[in-house]
Amino acid sequence: MSTESSSQRPLRCGAVGVGRMGRHHARVYAEMPGVELVGVVDADIERAREYADKFGCKAFATEQELIDAGVDAVSIAVPTTFHLKSAEPFLKAGVACLIEKPLAQGADEAEKIKKLAEQHNTCLMVGHIERFNPIMRAMQTATEGTGEAITPRFIEVHRVSPMTFRSIDIGVVMDMMIHDLDVVLMLMGGREPDGIQASGVAVVSEFEDLCNARLVWNLTEAEGGGQCVANITASRLAMKTERVTRITGENGYIKIDYAAKSGTMIRRTANEHQMREVRDQLREGADLTDMDWTELVNIEPLTIDDGEPIVKEIEAFLDAVRDGTQPAIDAEAGFVNVRTAERIVEAIKKSVGAEHATALS
Repeated sequence: MSTESSSQRPLRCGAVGVGRMGRHHARVYAEMPGVELVGVVDADIERAREYADKFGCKAFATEQELIDAGVDAVSIAVPTTFHLKSAEPFLKAGVACLIEKPLAQGADEAEKIKKLAEQHNTCLMVGHIERFNPIMRAMQTATEGTGEAITPRFIEVHRVSPMTFRSIDIGVVMDMMIHDLDVVLMLMGGREPDGIQASGVAVVSEFEDLCNARLVWNLTEAEGGGQCVANITASRLAMKTERVTRITGENGYIKIDYAAKSGTMIRRTANEHQMREVRDQLREGADLTDMDWTELVNIEPLTIDDGEPIVKEIEAFLDAVRDGTQPAIDAEAGFVNVRTAERIVEAIKKSVGAEHATALS
């Protein structure tokens, strides 16, 4: 990056890969105040030229050409198998990178990318866009506003959709479940689960098209002890699309519907005195079947804004570039997400192996 203060001039940005996601990155850079879209790179030079003409920038065939043109930050939206190859020259050149999820196709490559960013002191953020979904922003705002976050004890996630025949070179864990792994791991402070069980089925592709995973964290005494369990289901074989997360804690409950952009938060602390009275009555054998239990809790609809997730994501990335601060989803988070996904896939293989062994015994 130039030594000239980025607050005194536009940030010079680029997009590497202008396919289904990359073209949106290019659009946002082209429209964002304080940003200059220098150019786009794509293995298909004709496609690069098409979007360069559309967004008023230059088309390049290679990453090095874009580096030579002078950029401060880039989005990398090439297929996951090429993330390391594409990001390496930028990271070595000190060009900040926003790499589309997942960070890499496996933990080994994710660690290599992470180490490159650390060795060259280059800003790296992973594009787990669900963190910037309006409903997620609403949940974070609501919990931060009260100063009382809901500590998860049980998390249930369903992300299912019909087969689109995109990303069938990878399984549903890396394709779809990775979104929810990022959110769940964030809720657990970035800690990998202590235990994983999973089952999966390959039906259309050569990889798992449906997966159910059970993740378990052993909580410390400071966290209240016991365990937190996350039950996550992802399928690309469904008849309809559903993206719902439910978070249950001792002090509250949150339901998030990503597709509907709606959410509900229920807190029990609002009527704690009445809750204690009810417990006392139950101990004494009172008949409370006529009571409306919703009167014991505070039910709040989450307030949703209309900000576009990819715009919010890129704003967060560029804020980190300008300020020299740690990005919202750094290389460590991206690495932990990939390693957890990899562990789930391994658990599926063990589950299938155990089933085969039982059938043959």
